[in-house]
Amino acid sequence: MAARIREGGGDDLAEMHEINVTPFIDVILVLLIIFMVAAPLATVDVNVDLPASTAQMAPRPEKPLFLTLKDDLSLALGNETVERAAFGAVLDDRTGGDRETRIFLRADKSVPYGDLTEVMNLLRASGYLKVALVGLETAGAAATP
Repeated sequence: MAARIREGGGDDLAEMHEINVTPFIDVILVLLIIFMVAAPLATVDVNVDLPASTAQMAPRPEKPLFLTLKDDLSLALGNETVERAAFGAVLDDRTGGDRETRIFLRADKSVPYGDLTEVMNLLRASGYLKVALVGLETAGAAATP
């Protein structure tokens, strides 16, 4: 407790009923720093099976443009197979040069994740940044009208 000395003689010391919050703030700041350092270390690598999703389906455009990465790592734009060397030109031809077109990317379940990211980098190098990953809808997904 803190005491205050009065100027007027006398031995009476008045008690102050105020809480000193400075140590409390110091403790809170130390805890905040500890949690900020420890949070990134709490993540773990988990094997996941990504193709299935229970999310509600997004509305589909009238003419969706599907890019398919097959299990033999060949690319198909719509129903036609596309060589990687000519991929950008064929994609520009199919979209009419509109780089804002959303590309629906489908990949076989057996395709390694690194190969999928290579195709996404190929899309980015061609200037197409709007990419939607397509997966299977599971039984728990809500039906869209």
